[in-house]
Amino acid sequence: MSMGDGELADLASAVLSREANALAALVTSVETGVIRIARRVLATPGKVVTTGSGTSGIMAERLAHLLSVCGTPAVYLPSMDALHGGMGAVTASDLVLAVSKTGLSSELTSLVERFVRRGVDVVALTENPTSPFALAATEVVALPPTPADADPGDMIAMASTLAVGAWGDALAVVSMSLRGHTVEDVVDSHPAGGVGARGRQPGDESAQVVRR
Repeated sequence: MSMGDGELADLASAVLSREANALAALVTSVETGVIRIARRVLATPGKVVTTGSGTSGIMAERLAHLLSVCGTPAVYLPSMDALHGGMGAVTASDLVLAVSKTGLSSELTSLVERFVRRGVDVVALTENPTSPFALAATEVVALPPTPADADPGDMIAMASTLAVGAWGDALAVVSMSLRGHTVEDVVDSHPAGGVGARGRQPGDESAQVVRR
């Protein structure tokens, strides 16, 4: 079906509106969970390991990078790589953050079950807190259900991935605030790109990245 530019613009606007609404739905509904997990992250003696499958895995990888930038040692472990021996890198001193919108990925559920049997705490981030994936974890963070039209066909993860990303952003910022992460800390671990070009400046050692 051929569409004119006006109709295509309306379609693009509808997508942006649906995704903005999905993000707005997080406000006042996820903050308690963010704070709870941020405190868990800071109390973890080892590292944070994020995992997921498909698009959720991509968002889990982003979260690991973001946490590392913000002062929390974190790595991403793809669920299938973990099931092929990679789980040996995870110990009981670590905290796993596992992401699945529906909680119906059998490989991820299997991985979570195995982690828990090995004494590893797993936080399941999902829209389906009664799923096998969530029930296998030691702790669950439930996100508000994404409206069906915000993920096309209720199959292609779009708005739901933005919601996971926004939740992860909140977690990173709250953790950074609790940790007292400074501008100098960021510059020291980020010597490339624009941050590296900025370099150290007087006062960075006492300047909090998160300013209340």
